Amino acid sequence: MAACAQSSSSRQASLRHDPTASFFTSGHVASAKKHRPYVRPHDATPTQIASRGVASFYTEGQQTASGEKFNTHDLTAAHPTLPFGTRLRVTNVATGKSVTVRVNDRGPYVPGRVVDVSYSAANALGMVGSGVAKVKLDVVQ
Repeated sequence: MAACAQSSSSRQASLRHDPTASFFTSGHVASAKKHRPYVRPHDATPTQIASRGVASFYTEGQQTASGEKFNTHDLTAAHPTLPFGTRLRVTNVATGKSVTVRVNDRGPYVPGRVVDVSYSAANALGMVGSGVAKVKLDVVQ
């Protein structure tokens, strides 16, 4: 019995915490640099690239996801994640033509597409004939 008590106490002694051997010396997790989302440098332009990909356009729809009535003559767009009201500069990379649109809907729902624009925006981009175009999106507001 004494041997059991002795082995139990030596086992406890080996499990005791030695603060000098520990990575965390104070018992608290070391402080890490606080995460900061993208912050624009002070001397940079206020534009950041949202994405690149294929754009398409749409001409039908009664109501947008934001609750507005769809108007094909407005310079608007559907984007899957950007907040409603975000202004995007959409640039046709083949022609260099660009137009600023306001996000007021969700979409596109076709794999590989990054934005759907209204007919008026598609016309300004010169993509009505082809229906799609490779574009660059820049968030401007």
